[in-house]
Amino acid sequence: MSPESPATPYLLIGGEPTVRALVKRFYQLMDELPEAWEIRKLHPQDLSGSEEKLYLYLTGWLGGPQLYVERHGHPRLRSRHLPFPVDSRARDQWMLCMRMALEENVADEGIRAKLAQSLQDLADFMRNMPDAPAA
Repeated sequence: MSPESPATPYLLIGGEPTVRALVKRFYQLMDELPEAWEIRKLHPQDLSGSEEKLYLYLTGWLGGPQLYVERHGHPRLRSRHLPFPVDSRARDQWMLCMRMALEENVADEGIRAKLAQSLQDLADFMRNMPDAPAA
C-alpha cells in the first residue's frame, strides 16, 4: 500500500482472498442453516453464479477494484432484486449468514462491526415488500 492510497476496508481485511472466503462461507451458511431456508429458496440451485456476483460486488463496495461495474455496469441493487420478495425476515436471514461469515473471516473486531452495520443498512434498503402480519 502506497502512502497516498487510503486504507480501504478491502485492503484492511486482506483483499481478494478474504473477500472470496467471506462470500464462499456466506453461501455455504445459506445452504446449510435451516434458519436461512427462506432466503436460500430465492436463489438458484447452483449458487456459483450468485457467489461470483457477490464477490465482484463486495470487492468494489469495500473499496477494491470495481469488478462488478466493469463486467455488469452499475449494480442497481434494489431494482435487480425487485423480482424477489425481500421483507424483514429475508433481510434478517441474509444478515444471519453474513454476520457469521464476517465473524469467521474478518479478524479485526472494529472493522467487522463497521462492515456488519453497513451491510445491515444495505440489506434493510433492499426490502421491497411489507412484512407479513403476525399470526
